[in-house]
Amino acid sequence: MVLRLLLSPLTAPLDGIVWIGEQLLERAEAELDDRDNLNKRLLALQLAYDMGDISEEDFDEQEEELLQQIQALEEAEREAEREAEEED
Repeated sequence: MVLRLLLSPLTAPLDGIVWIGEQLLERAEAELDDRDNLNKRLLALQLAYDMGDISEEDFDEQEEELLQQIQALEEAEREAEREAEEED
């Protein structure tokens, strides 16, 4: 415990970098999962419309919602990239 406390000025930056890397990895995995799920839902919606399971009005409404969610994810991704670039 004392040794770790004494070495913390040397190891703290490395621990911080490792923590940041873990956070970025978790965020990237979550975003990929979200994007994949949204794309799958969009494809399923298109298939349902093509098969006549839903009306054109329902299709347009749900498609617009999914496309807005995808766009929001992309904007959040771009913002995170800009913040990362500014930190460098």
